[in-house]
Amino acid sequence: MNTDQRPNLLYTLCKRGGMMLFCMLVATVTGLSATGWADSLFLITGTDDGGAIVLDPAQKTPPDLSSQMLYVSSGGRGYDLTLQEDTTVTVRHEGNAVTVQSHKESVSALLARLRVYPSPLEMIGVKVSDAGVDLNIASDLTYYDYVTENVSFSTQRVANPEMPEGEEKVVQEGADGVRSSVYEVVWSNGTELSRQFVEELSTTAVDKIVEYGTAKPEPKPSPSSEKKNPDSILEERGETGGGIAGVSENADGSGILTLKDGTALNYSGVRSMTATAYTAGHGGVGTRTASGTAVHVGTVAVDKGVIPLGTRMYIVAGGNVVYGLAVAEDTGVKGNKIDLYYDTYDECIQFGRRSCTVYILE
Repeated sequence: MNTDQRPNLLYTLCKRGGMMLFCMLVATVTGLSATGWADSLFLITGTDDGGAIVLDPAQKTPPDLSSQMLYVSSGGRGYDLTLQEDTTVTVRHEGNAVTVQSHKESVSALLARLRVYPSPLEMIGVKVSDAGVDLNIASDLTYYDYVTENVSFSTQRVANPEMPEGEEKVVQEGADGVRSSVYEVVWSNGTELSRQFVEELSTTAVDKIVEYGTAKPEPKPSPSSEKKNPDSILEERGETGGGIAGVSENADGSGILTLKDGTALNYSGVRSMTATAYTAGHGGVGTRTASGTAVHVGTVAVDKGVIPLGTRMYIVAGGNVVYGLAVAEDTGVKGNKIDLYYDTYDECIQFGRRSCTVYILE
């Protein structure tokens, strides 16, 4: 959203109803506070377009959010937010939560009234909704940022079994465009730590599609020749162990996996999830995970609110594809989904989207 559009949006929000909360927020200069917390960085989410607003006291030029409902002024101590009277405010700090009705006061005054004093490294996460304002005060904050961005077209390679191996042709030219995307953003101690692409909501880009031939000359008959299907190829590239030989399940959902090579793995629970595949160099994926490790087969991207980072797993996908031992090292998905790392884009296309069984290992 550009600057010129924002005043019209805020006016529409205020007219739309009652207590649309951007009609309750006013950014103003912070006075000299005895606590010094006004140097904190504000992260405001919940705007109508989903984009996050960062009010950083270190900025030389504040963001232009001026309108009769929301405005920013620069000052020597950073920024503060003024709340309209009788706004429902929930304050979360150090594992505690309290909900109050605001007076016509600033956030700093409200926190002082509640005897909540953020440390110099803590940030103020401000989540705006129809229900009120949620203030999350912490040194680590995570939120989803909805953005519109220019994007280059991707190239899709599609196997054509009717075309001789080694030949290829372009069946659709690509075109760059604009897409609406969701990113998971992590801030720590006042600094943006990571920004992971989660999903594409819409795009005007057009993929380039290239067909490549896979047809091979007829081999001479051989008693030992055996044609393997794509799932068996993926299974061979999975974790050693050759798959599951047996499962012993306890009444509480835990149990023991016995692999075909005799390895025994204790698990604490089982999840049915949806799996996709990803690889470096496609869809904005780099070579480092959200945990700081290098991507490799066995890396799994998760929603860390569903499966914590560092969790060890054993994964079997639909079609008897054994992905095998894996670790939750990356983020970029939401909900009951996982994204499995493969070394090549062709393997990802071959895998597609499958239901899977995830054994959470102890």
